[in-house]
Amino acid sequence: MNTALKITAFTAALAASFGAAYGVGNAVDPLAGPAPAAHAERGDHGEDGGHDGGGHGEGGHTAAPAGGLNVSEGGYTLDLATPRVTAGKRTELRFAIRGDDGRPVTAYRTEHGRQLHLILASRDLDTYRHLHPVRAADGTWSTPVELPGAGDYRVFADFTPAAEGAENLTLGADLAVSGAYEPGGLPEPSSRATVDGYTVTLDGALRPGEASGLDLTVTRDGRPVTDLEPHLGAYGHLVALRSGDLAYLHTHPDGEPGDGATRPGPTVSFTATAPSAGAYRLFLDFKHEGKVRTAALTVTAGGEEGREHGGGRSRGSGEHGH
Repeated sequence: MNTALKITAFTAALAASFGAAYGVGNAVDPLAGPAPAAHAERGDHGEDGGHDGGGHGEGGHTAAPAGGLNVSEGGYTLDLATPRVTAGKRTELRFAIRGDDGRPVTAYRTEHGRQLHLILASRDLDTYRHLHPVRAADGTWSTPVELPGAGDYRVFADFTPAAEGAENLTLGADLAVSGAYEPGGLPEPSSRATVDGYTVTLDGALRPGEASGLDLTVTRDGRPVTDLEPHLGAYGHLVALRSGDLAYLHTHPDGEPGDGATRPGPTVSFTATAPSAGAYRLFLDFKHEGKVRTAALTVTAGGEEGREHGGGRSRGSGEHGH
């Protein structure tokens, strides 16, 4: 067989092989994944189903999106200019929020009394800081930090750009803290925490994919604290982080000082939705006698433990926006 005939025969065989492969591929539809399994219908929904947001199928629900897992989202990027600090040393932490054009954002909406809330947390969730950096005219943010232990930390920037139609975002970036490192374990789940002589007790439970109420009651020496002071426009601020990847949960206080209905303690109420089952660390900031304190609790979302612990108050979808 001459060269031309050989090439013709090879081309025909190759075409036949591709045609067969294409037919098999269309038959099995390799790009289509398996159909998602329907969730069993829950028996602890509120009267309206208790879902936070839409997107759930018949008889099931979708988990709420988690924040802080991405350094870039919605056309904005967290640019951490200080990716490393030293444990026990006071350092100026600098960063910027950049838009699609690469320029720092200089206009934000004010939420809870601030244009941007900065959260620092160690990977083991033992160290937590809620900071309020200062923005320079060029869009660069800065704040002094002094972290007690070495290890891996996560920086969360919670903000809403002033651009029309912009939504609230929580972007995250890793921060390395040098020094002698001793990893710690996540504290055991508990509905009670103490700080500076105050006791904070949780009533309620995080639920995967469902908005529920969390009531945190503050007492001191066994007596209810009924004169909490406003802090950033509320009697308390709650941040929840998922153990493992430190997914950031948006929590919403119920009511605000001066609305004629919200009391200054002893109970501060929130609405939260867990994006998945698992362990979470709750950090409550509250102000009393001129000082802000932080109480930390470990809770579990989902499973029988979550159902039995406090039950919680289901929330209807869309009741609270951020």
